[in-house]
Amino acid sequence: MFKQLAVAGLRRGFGAVKALRSRYTRRRRMRTRSLLRLTRGFVARSRYGHHLGMSQHARTPKTRRVFWGFEPRHMRSSQNPAFAKLSGKPVNRAARYSGKYGPPPRPLARRKSLEVRVAETEAEVRAAQRLRYKVFYEEMSAQASPRMAAERRDFDHFDAFADHLLVIDHSRIPEDYSGRGVPEDAIVGTYRLMRQEVAEAHGGFYTANEFDIEPWVTAAGPDTRFLELGRSCVHIDHRSRPTLELMWHAIISYLVHYELDIMFGCASLEGTNPDELALPLSFMHHYCRGDVETTPPVRARDELFVDMNRMPKDDVEARKGLRALPPLIKGYLRAGATIGDGAVVDEQFGTTDVLIVFPANQISDRYRDKFGKGDMKDEKPAAAESA
Repeated sequence: MFKQLAVAGLRRGFGAVKALRSRYTRRRRMRTRSLLRLTRGFVARSRYGHHLGMSQHARTPKTRRVFWGFEPRHMRSSQNPAFAKLSGKPVNRAARYSGKYGPPPRPLARRKSLEVRVAETEAEVRAAQRLRYKVFYEEMSAQASPRMAAERRDFDHFDAFADHLLVIDHSRIPEDYSGRGVPEDAIVGTYRLMRQEVAEAHGGFYTANEFDIEPWVTAAGPDTRFLELGRSCVHIDHRSRPTLELMWHAIISYLVHYELDIMFGCASLEGTNPDELALPLSFMHHYCRGDVETTPPVRARDELFVDMNRMPKDDVEARKGLRALPPLIKGYLRAGATIGDGAVVDEQFGTTDVLIVFPANQISDRYRDKFGKGDMKDEKPAAAESA
């Protein structure tokens, strides 16, 4: 009965609540007092949708307002699932944790049939997770849990609140497609982005499972804002330089929109035997760690630490070492990123991970000009140095 009252109030106005209450009271006179108490505060001057601000429902206990979806919970109307259900408008997932900046631009980047934007529906997030599963577990050597294998998705609890960057190929969308969001086959690339304030509100960064980043983040101070990058993958048909450049264009647009200062995250080399990866690991150790006075000495966690210094510097030929790196890590390094201290073997994904540290003010001029973003933040180089 209580559900009927709520549905009637939402769909037909609160005159219907009065009618239902009267009819039900005649049938069940013994329950009149409790029913009046439960529905008190639902009777309003007009339809509920006109008074979403709660002023007409102040007498209804908050627990019941939350249960029936009448409590805004400090959300704007475009972010409130109850309002979305009432109005029929879809909820923009990217707006949930956007804070004072609002959701990022749509699209973040576009070239020919490819568009890059942040996932806006749960279905789009699931499509990105299925693409990750296809790349990590079917093409590579990651080991899926029974649930992941059953659902054919790569997921963890960080997916619930992170932003998921999507590369969408519009040539894969049928002309007669009319569904919400985009079809799964049209999503050909993804990146998971997690801002510092969102991570801190939900238990921390994923990278903290492998690298000791807390002292570094704390030392940077409240004026330095971090962005974690991870779970990047591209469909086999789109693994080309233009796709990767378009993704980086979108990431830089995202960085500028949220006024972020430092990007970081785990990057992977395929394989779990550090001795077989001696050349690329030693190359990064000797040539890519940056100036220790300006680059924070972020280390792998002690219990997971793998020494990257596996060959003397004189035995490492820089050109061969660079060629031995995966394209993604090469792109990071060419754009100005540096490497943390130590590597970590990830048995689940069958990889050896290194930490990428990428201050926005250190992005090379070549990449700034290439991606057309001359308004990157330059006003706080000291904050990055103090980290």
